[in-house]
Amino acid sequence: MEKNIFAKLIAEQLNLQERAVDNTLALLDEGCTIPFISRYRKERTGGLDEVQIAAISNQYERYKEIQKRKETVVKTITDLDKMTPELEQRIHDCWDATELEDIYLPYKPKRRTRAQVAREQGLEPLAMILLQQRERDPERAAERFLKGDVKDTETAIKGAQDIIAEMVSEDERSRQQLRGAFRRQAVISSKVVKAKADSEEAAKYSDYFDWSEPLKRCSSHRLLAMRRGESEGILRISISPDDDECIERLQRHYVYGNTPCGKLVAEAVEDGYKRLLKPSIETEFAALSKEKADEDAIRVFAENLRQLLLGAPLGQKRVMGVDPGFRTGCKVVCLDAQGNLLHHEAIFPHPPVNKRMEAAMSIQKMLKKYQIEAISIGNGTASRETNNFIKDVLTGKYDIDTKKSAVGEMPQVFTVSEDGASVYSASKIARDEFPDEDVTVRGAVSIGRRLMDPLAELVKIDPKSIGVGQYQHDVDQTKLKTSLDQTVESCVNNVGVNLNTASQHLLMYVSGLGPTLAKNIVDYRKENGAFISRAQLKKVPRLGPSAFQQCAGFLRIPGAKNPLDNSAVHPESYAIVEQMAKDQDCAVIDLINNKEKREAIDIKRYVTDEVGIPTLTDIMKELEKPGRDPRQQIEEFEFDAHVNTIDDLVEGMELPGIVTNITNFGAFVDIGVHQDGLVHISQMANRRIAHPTDVVKLHQHIRVRVIEVDHRRNRISLSMKGLNS
Repeated sequence: MEKNIFAKLIAEQLNLQERAVDNTLALLDEGCTIPFISRYRKERTGGLDEVQIAAISNQYERYKEIQKRKETVVKTITDLDKMTPELEQRIHDCWDATELEDIYLPYKPKRRTRAQVAREQGLEPLAMILLQQRERDPERAAERFLKGDVKDTETAIKGAQDIIAEMVSEDERSRQQLRGAFRRQAVISSKVVKAKADSEEAAKYSDYFDWSEPLKRCSSHRLLAMRRGESEGILRISISPDDDECIERLQRHYVYGNTPCGKLVAEAVEDGYKRLLKPSIETEFAALSKEKADEDAIRVFAENLRQLLLGAPLGQKRVMGVDPGFRTGCKVVCLDAQGNLLHHEAIFPHPPVNKRMEAAMSIQKMLKKYQIEAISIGNGTASRETNNFIKDVLTGKYDIDTKKSAVGEMPQVFTVSEDGASVYSASKIARDEFPDEDVTVRGAVSIGRRLMDPLAELVKIDPKSIGVGQYQHDVDQTKLKTSLDQTVESCVNNVGVNLNTASQHLLMYVSGLGPTLAKNIVDYRKENGAFISRAQLKKVPRLGPSAFQQCAGFLRIPGAKNPLDNSAVHPESYAIVEQMAKDQDCAVIDLINNKEKREAIDIKRYVTDEVGIPTLTDIMKELEKPGRDPRQQIEEFEFDAHVNTIDDLVEGMELPGIVTNITNFGAFVDIGVHQDGLVHISQMANRRIAHPTDVVKLHQHIRVRVIEVDHRRNRISLSMKGLNS
């Protein structure tokens, strides 16, 4: 029954068909993963994509939490013997968390308040008399309540006002009215803590020392910056509507005229607003605005991570990885086509050591000995200088036999992101992979492998440490981890995984697996050799029918006897393809190799109660290009040879650049001067755009124009307008 209610609520909220939502909830409850549902259960979901299914899953969890809260609320009110049929029905029908808390507030156990003390003193009837405002002489009425600690009429009236103030603050109508005022007109203000104003750590928050703006216009990055300043004790943040207007509107509800009782009620309403109601709603809106800012930041982080993980792979080539540096030299590693470490050494082509000829000879020797096909250089310190040095070696500048390596072609040179490489090199994963090597070697290996397959290498690093977001340490960590894990899982399953070469860390993100089964697969592979079929997965310890169903379609076996084992066709659909081949009087491999035979297939003939046109269409696409990698081809990139430092920049100069990070307010671009420039969202196109991702992607090669260079703050402002078609 509850699930039906959830399906109806979620369908209305997300504007989806209720039947599709209901079926999706059933699949989630069966333990199906989002990638599996999206790819292999299109008939049941009506073709919902991963984003829609993830949204359904998130709302499902939210409503289940509300249901648990409702059970607590009902039990508490019932135990207080204050439950009525009408109240119980209201709670039953309520699916808004804020509204539920408003209903519960008058009954919620709380610390001993001033109003509670007044009630214990028997002053609640006096509060009701004042609220009715029929008594001409409130002091005379108060005399009837003088007893115990209530020694005089002033104390009695003050206690009654405390009760009224709390009633106003707990009244649903009052709270909703004030929420409306906060939504319409609340202003967020930031002030510097005077004692910290001149401190060094406060300098980065100088923009917010005296700042205010409407809350509804405050961008997520500004709000998170202010909240970080607040958490560090540098800023004080407040959120407030127009107090006088809000008090006046509240008093209109409770004050009936300019009578003695009316004046006392007006005072109580003002006190309730300032002392109880406003602080409560301000806290609520602070939390809501932070939650919204978190969601924006997490969404940007997740999208950047997706683009990074789905970066173009070079593929299985013999690669030289270079972790560049000045004083400590450049750590160079040579890897075989599978990413195994063959050799490593340090070279010192830059000042202060400056052994360029010796370094050039070492590079050339390694190129020939290990038949290097591509060179991967990290984009950190000394990257540009190392890139230039390597290219000088390759083009024969050092008067040694450098024109060609032993493979007969000059290796391609690529610059790759170093983000997270140091985290990986110090991790247990890296220590397990290279127990006898130091962190510099492990870091260089990671740089080399990232060129071959960014996804396979980056899954080894905590996504939060990859460095493609903003304020990742300030947002809700549970939500961040959930979103980033979902993103990694989505990318891994979108690309597919080679069952015989994938690491344990890559396998654990495959639909239906996880750390234990991933380890069991690797152990089975070590003991029994390479997998020859997907069906063999069923022999892996603890990998039961459910896990097999979830993972099989995302695992690839190149060269398998059954060509479908190297495709995204799920084993549950093999019989359909085999029937297609039989009807065309050929083998399955012939369907893959022969376009005419595929075009002769009428997929409508194969529709059943379980298998519809969406699945059959996907099968035909896979037969056309089985196991196709959806990622783009990698491209070489070169910075402007005449620009090496910020001092070389001139306003109006047009340069090539690489997008290194994307935020809500723009994109950061590496133009080869050791300091990324910012293309503000207003400078990204000649039209208004909603978000930078509408125009650019992470690591995209673009052209930019220099519009301002601030040498004092080391900031570069760039524009893309009119430069990228």
